[in-house]
Amino acid sequence: MKKLLLLGGLRYLIPVIEAAKQLGHYVITCDYIPENIAHNYSDEYHNVSITDKEQVLSLAKKLNIDGIMSFAVDPGVVTAAYVAEKMNLPSPGPLKSIEILQNKALFREFLKSHNFNVPFSKSYSDRIHALKDFEGNNDYPVIVKPVDAAGSKGVNKVKSFEELNLAILNALKFSPSKTFIIEEFLESKVFSSDSDSFSINGELVAVTFSAQRFDTKSPNPFTPSAYSWPSNISENNQAYLKTELQRLITLLDLKSSVYNIEVRETLEQKAYIMEVSPRGGGNRLSEMIRYATGTDFIRCAVQSALGEDFDDIKLNNFKGFWAEIILYSNSTGIFEKFVIDDKIRKAVVETDLWVKQGEIVNAFNAANDAIGTVVLQFDNKETMEKVLKHYSRYFKVVVNIK
Repeated sequence: MKKLLLLGGLRYLIPVIEAAKQLGHYVITCDYIPENIAHNYSDEYHNVSITDKEQVLSLAKKLNIDGIMSFAVDPGVVTAAYVAEKMNLPSPGPLKSIEILQNKALFREFLKSHNFNVPFSKSYSDRIHALKDFEGNNDYPVIVKPVDAAGSKGVNKVKSFEELNLAILNALKFSPSKTFIIEEFLESKVFSSDSDSFSINGELVAVTFSAQRFDTKSPNPFTPSAYSWPSNISENNQAYLKTELQRLITLLDLKSSVYNIEVRETLEQKAYIMEVSPRGGGNRLSEMIRYATGTDFIRCAVQSALGEDFDDIKLNNFKGFWAEIILYSNSTGIFEKFVIDDKIRKAVVETDLWVKQGEIVNAFNAANDAIGTVVLQFDNKETMEKVLKHYSRYFKVVVNIK
């Protein structure tokens, strides 16, 4: 029985814990929030901050672990790579490479220096310096975001200089390093993609692209509200992106890992790699790939973290058209009920509701404000698009406003 240390305790870790136990392993979780739900499923829990590399390393040595992972938990990815390097444990790649992927400013610089398609961007730790740089600048809109935060926290689209200061202050609020990036806004031709993929020994063996949706009426319109598969990015650009992602993995000397990858196709039909993180994505993205293709990235990620032989990873064709609706409220209040329209029930594969009647729910400002998910399967794309275009008609989260 091997020991696997998982950083974090979010519900997205539950299927990882289940996969590890099915493989016969002992699972330990840690973070500084004992009430996180995943701790109820692990064999052992320790109250240690996942961003404190030295404390996690000390715990890992004390427990004599065989592997470490930060699946779907962005703040722990660098810590996991650090511990793996210090203890000579399996890792997605060199610590330096992981640090590049996990920092938006470093990642943009890396892409630029190796001739990838990359939007214009500049990072700052000085708010006044940034304001002086952009005073009189007419190249709007731009995106302002923390260099080291995930889940759409602190992200704002800025349409004029008058909006810039407030956006910077918001980004700084969510940046542990108090560093932010100002980036050219790329207008998408089709839905952008946020989906999971997998490499084995440096070879990108399974690549998926999705159609990522957003709710323009939500408090944060950059927080994903729905996904569907397959993607509507052009076949030519999907092929180009696969080649470029493989080139990135080779340049960074990455090995075996699940990745959460965000890409975009612009109005000029140009394809961009926006983010690559060596972890499973939040919002149950690897679970959705398992639903849609039968390929189990989660089980393989556990095997990778423990240095075991992999199951055969063969990405099968999508079995129909799949979608995931993120459940949320656009206002803070008391949850009353969740209602599914009878017209859509036959398409519902799974409903996963995370709150009970009478509990407080937050307005949808970031991914961690979600209150559940619905998995859907359709026979044809037309029906799926019709439902996703107006999904609030079919799925209603009823909240009593405080």
